[in-house]
This record gives sequence, structure tokens and C-alpha cells, in this order.
Amino acid sequence: MYVQSSGSLDPSDYLDLNRRHWNEKVRFHLGSDFYRLEAFKAGEDVLNDIEIQGVGSVEGKSLLHLQCHFGQDTLCWARRGARVTGVDFSPVALDTAKALAEELGLEARFVLSDLYSLPEVLDDRFDVVFASYGAVCWLPDLERWAAVVRRFLKPGGLFFLAEFHPALMMLDDGFEQIGYPYFNRGPLFFDVQGTYAQPDAPIRSSACVW
Repeated sequence: MYVQSSGSLDPSDYLDLNRRHWNEKVRFHLGSDFYRLEAFKAGEDVLNDIEIQGVGSVEGKSLLHLQCHFGQDTLCWARRGARVTGVDFSPVALDTAKALAEELGLEARFVLSDLYSLPEVLDDRFDVVFASYGAVCWLPDLERWAAVVRRFLKPGGLFFLAEFHPALMMLDDGFEQIGYPYFNRGPLFFDVQGTYAQPDAPIRSSACVW
């Protein structure tokens, strides 16, 4: 259940809250049917067709994956020939991503940073900037987000976003009625049992979205 905030939230507060939330999820996501990690390790490409067709060939191209979680999709692009950099603010997720790349013998760079701070720690430009599914709801300022994308995209490069329509986020947990605002009225706090990848996971955590 989401609860609308009535006051302002310091950026460090929401980052710490959400970082703990995502750190908790990683170990359960690794063993979930949702991510199909063992199939991926065996060589299966777990990218969706809309992503593969929309981005096109990445052979020899540089690709920046924003909010990459534990790097599975990032490494799919590496298998397709891209020089990949994955970014996430969860140290648990990135440690997992690095270990996975090493295990599979894939070249990949992973950078620990929240999205808005990325220009302070990374100075490259990329042929492709990529983000997907459930990414933007964690970001309070989409204009700043767009500026970060523009900062890292080469002239003539491709920004590809596969994302849920914001109207989906208006629905309650059972998708039965509208429960939340369409426009950004400030952070929405929630407590969640389990995770989207493993609903029965024995964890309970708090987070905030917009």
C-alpha cells in the first residue's frame, strides 16, 4: 500500500531507504523464475524482442545501462558484442554483477552510483544509453534524469527506454481500481512483503516512488 507524503524528503533519505530496499531484493531475485538466471548462464538471451529490435545491432558499440540491477541484461548486450557499462546504486547488486561477468568470462564495467550523481564519477559518452521496466518511478525529477541521459549520449546516438505506462502505476496492488495520482505530487511511501520477482520471499522492506 502506498501512502502519499505530506512533507519534503531530503534526497539522501530517499536514496538510503531505496538502496536498502534493493540490497534486500538481490539474493531472492537470483534464484527466482522471473530472472531465469541459470538459463541465462547456460547461454539464453533474456532480453525481450522489443528491446532487441528497438536497439538493433550493438556489435562494436558502447552501451550504458542505467539502473542495471545485478547486470543480467547488461551482460546480454555484452554477449551481443557491445562494450557495456552498467550503473546502479546498490552495492550488493553490483558486486553480484561483477561476479557474474567474471564467472561467464564477459567484458563489462560496472559503476556504483545513483543516477543523478553519475556525471561526477563517469566521464564517457556512449553510442547507446539503455534503461528498462520500472526504472523511472524511482526518480523524483525526470528533467534531471533526461539531462543525465543527454550528458552521456554521443551526438547521433540512441537512447532506448522500455517502460511501463505511467497509468499502470495509478492502480492499486490488485489492479482493480485507481488508487494513486498520475502526476508527481511528491513521494509515495510503501511497505512491501516479498518482491515482484518472488512474491513469497521472506522479506519486508520500505521504499518510496514517484
